[in-house]
Amino acid sequence: MPVVAMMQNIMVERHKLLSNEDILDGISLSTLLPGPNVVMVVAYVAYHLRGGIGAFVSVLAFMLPAFLLVVSLTIAYLKWGQLPMINKLFLGFVPAVSAIIIYSAWNFARKTITNKIEIFLGITAACLLLGIGGFYITLFVIFSSGILGWFIFHNSQTEKADTNSEVQQLILNKIFSIKFLLTVIFFVSLFIAFVIPLPIIEQNSLAHIAITFFGISLLLFGGGLVSIPLIQEIVVYTLGWVTQAEFITAIAMGQMTPGPIMISVAFIGYKIQGFLGAVIASIAIFFPPILLMIIASKVHKLLKKSARIQAALKGIRAVVVGIIFSTAIIIGQNVAIHWASLVIFIMALIVMFRWHINVVWIIPVSGIFGLLFY
Repeated sequence: MPVVAMMQNIMVERHKLLSNEDILDGISLSTLLPGPNVVMVVAYVAYHLRGGIGAFVSVLAFMLPAFLLVVSLTIAYLKWGQLPMINKLFLGFVPAVSAIIIYSAWNFARKTITNKIEIFLGITAACLLLGIGGFYITLFVIFSSGILGWFIFHNSQTEKADTNSEVQQLILNKIFSIKFLLTVIFFVSLFIAFVIPLPIIEQNSLAHIAITFFGISLLLFGGGLVSIPLIQEIVVYTLGWVTQAEFITAIAMGQMTPGPIMISVAFIGYKIQGFLGAVIASIAIFFPPILLMIIASKVHKLLKKSARIQAALKGIRAVVVGIIFSTAIIIGQNVAIHWASLVIFIMALIVMFRWHINVVWIIPVSGIFGLLFY
């Protein structure tokens, strides 16, 4: 996480505004909550310096360059994307994106999978998504893994003795309780609208865009990579907002920007409702994690000490690995049958596994290679 390292250098070492423990708390919280880790750490740091307003302003400043770059690339693609030269450029992106997802899934598995039960959960999730697929299967896999993890991985002896007293203290805090209750009602209401679409909301409306990406954001345990299969399932196969080729292009654009990969939703929003659609899609997918981070920062000790929460997340992270691997296979099915595709795929894997080259460089180089040899 280069951005986090830069924040640590600026905030802790140079300006001494925070301690190393503060940064580490932000990182640990970002792993407990759904959403892009880097954006959430930015929100955490800004919240501790300037409160809630500071958190939202900082995230806006952090995301704006990436958003504008994706929108600019989207406009160019939608205007000139059917030109043979542009098609060749994007043909090179597809095998590179597949390789990037495999590399990221492997790294995630290496840090997450620790026993045979987690391996089984990951393989089962991948098989369900590849064999059956569908939006509701994806929801089932994520929620059931959390429930299984809650019971399978929980060790009652690891639960801290003071957790119950902390919970009681939070409940007795009237102001916090009211805010918490209103927030829960807000999140639950929109999530229900996401799972059970309302007939009064048109499919391509701004409201539907907002509800869709809001719901997706609440399922992104494990970082931005989880957004790829979830968004693909919904916007490509369920809603038909973009084609598979356009979706892969959006992911490639997100990889080329300095921001998180989830900024790719700006492409989808723009395709449906223009610039305003891009804005709504981006806000909807980043707003919930930021709000959750602000709320969670008040109770981070409770979250870190709760063995039940850790156990549930352990189950979710196991299936996340399977979900990501299955996405690499699905996207790989769209690779052009050409010797250049195999070369791009293998070379991308080699430079990432051997030299850990940043993916920001892999996508444009793969595009140039596609332009030359397809």
